Amino acid sequence: MELLYFIIIGAVAGWLAGQIMKGKGFGLLGNIILGIIGALVGGWLLGVVGVSVGGGLVGSIITSVIGAIVVLFIAGLIKK
Repeated sequence: MELLYFIIIGAVAGWLAGQIMKGKGFGLLGNIILGIIGALVGGWLLGVVGVSVGGGLVGSIITSVIGAIVVLFIAGLIKK
């Protein structure tokens, strides 16, 4: 059940990051996949920095969106 929860949060984060980063996206499906990867990156990155955005659903989405934006930015640099 946690895996499904993780995938859904990552998918929402990828979609939101695609909306925030206009012109840097990879289409809906690509952004969702990068969002799932971004959920991992966001959790790791905020842990390294020592920042906590809170727990629960909202905290998970914020963390995942931050990670997805970072992943979309890096993927956009590589895409060029």
